[in-house]
Amino acid sequence: MSPARLIDLRSDTVTAPTEAMRAAMARAEVGDDVYGEDPTVRALEERVAELLGHEAALFAPTGSMANVLAVRTVVGVGQEVLCESSAHIARAELGAHAAYTGLTMRTWTHPRGQVDLPAIQGLFAPDMGPFFVPTAAVAVECTHNFAGGAVLPIDDLRALRAWADEVGVAVHLDGARLWNAHVATGTPLDAYGAVADVLAVCLSKGLGAPVGSLVVGSAAAIEESRVWRKRMGGGMRQVGVLAAAGLHALDHHVERLADDHAHARLLAEACGIDPAGVDTNIVVVPHDDAPGVVARAREAGVLISAVGPRTLRLVTHLGVDRHAVDRAVAALAPLLG
Repeated sequence: MSPARLIDLRSDTVTAPTEAMRAAMARAEVGDDVYGEDPTVRALEERVAELLGHEAALFAPTGSMANVLAVRTVVGVGQEVLCESSAHIARAELGAHAAYTGLTMRTWTHPRGQVDLPAIQGLFAPDMGPFFVPTAAVAVECTHNFAGGAVLPIDDLRALRAWADEVGVAVHLDGARLWNAHVATGTPLDAYGAVADVLAVCLSKGLGAPVGSLVVGSAAAIEESRVWRKRMGGGMRQVGVLAAAGLHALDHHVERLADDHAHARLLAEACGIDPAGVDTNIVVVPHDDAPGVVARAREAGVLISAVGPRTLRLVTHLGVDRHAVDRAVAALAPLLG
């Protein structure tokens, strides 16, 4: 089948900029961002910081870099961050946190990637001198990618925040798809911001920008991150053309995430999955032969991912409208329904 006819449900990272977004990029006023002189980048950083209720933000080229920069502001060499065992920072960032920061990780496990406060409290290690690695932070992910786009309830996050304050550890929020959680639950963005010392949010997934994430936190954390971004090779020049895509996405692509969520529930039902368990735009389907299903789905005109030998993932996004979803349902139902 022609690539143009394939329905791509592998990830929400496969979207292309809309014509309106391309026009906004073409009009962008730019400057040298390493000198802090790109006005469009500054506008994006200020807007995202304000949305999340923090002092400052820093534009980064990738979500993984944004997470590394964010975590290292609250966890130092020889300290540890606690996270869920399938968290993106533990599973999919290629050991970058250890390589750049010299930290270690310990994990709890939850089938939906949720905050398990008793488990976290059991893992917590206070600073006991040169005997044990001290816990410096807890990292949570909302929505949780490998748990099928699951939302972490705001009350659970607030409970974590209250305990973290009691024991003196920081909270990092991997909010790559935080926009989806905001739309799915109606929870204000600054309510999520209030539970975290530092966050990372992504523009190139559900919001459909071609590239870009932001680190969000205190002015001091962002200044430190700006130095480390350059040290890691992330110094960018006239990058306002990309920041303009992010600003356009914030203006036009947030509320429409509800369409992606509705489409994901349609796909879930076609694949024999209870749609009530699909919080946002990711559908996880267990199957004994995930690679084989991927191959057969492609022959039927639909691209899906195997995220394990017995696990499939389907992700809805800006580039898949209702007509395409209906075609995908018709193709996948005989394979998975």
